[in-house]
Amino acid sequence: MEEAATSLLGGQQGLSPSLKILALLTLLSLLPAIVLTMTSFVRIVIVLSFVRQGIGTQQTPPTQVIVGLAMFLTMFTMAPVTNEMYAEAIRPAMDGTMSEVQAAEVAAVPLRRFMLRQTRQSDLELFYQATQAPLPNTPDDVPMRIAIPAFVVSELTTAFQMGVVVLLPFLVVDLTVASLLMSMGMMMVPPTMVSLPLKLLLFVLADGWNLLVGSLIQSFR
Repeated sequence: MEEAATSLLGGQQGLSPSLKILALLTLLSLLPAIVLTMTSFVRIVIVLSFVRQGIGTQQTPPTQVIVGLAMFLTMFTMAPVTNEMYAEAIRPAMDGTMSEVQAAEVAAVPLRRFMLRQTRQSDLELFYQATQAPLPNTPDDVPMRIAIPAFVVSELTTAFQMGVVVLLPFLVVDLTVASLLMSMGMMMVPPTMVSLPLKLLLFVLADGWNLLVGSLIQSFR
């Protein structure tokens, strides 16, 4: 049995070519889920969507632009993590000094540390209580099956908190415009007809995109 397992894994050289192809295809199929759930993409795309909703322009910026901007911001914020993964795991595996299995284990360390830095303790405790597993002594002891869902829940919570802060100024403008139109007896005039230019003007004068992108980047430090 041990000899068969060693032959299947390619001895000390790592996975056999057929298993390498299978692992690569599996990784490619899971890549969208990895990007969506294990990086900063979730928080960024949700906050950008809240901005569009707050301004009141349903299709401006288009969804493709929002997703594209979220992808590039994700690449920017994740660059230190990916560089560490490449230096400590991917490059040694390509040089043949480390097997593929060892490279996968080493590459998971910086990614897990990034996720845990953004994860709230209450969310981690939630999944530990659900699995009835003992609490870890160090962050490196947290398994990925617990770190990933806890990270996603924390990212959703943080994104909605930032979304509320983003929506409040636009809500004030909408309420002010609606109150003025009511007091002036212009009830037949849609409030959005007046509030939309005001919100766009407010967003442009405040250099909204610069503030928004800067806040998103700073939130991951």
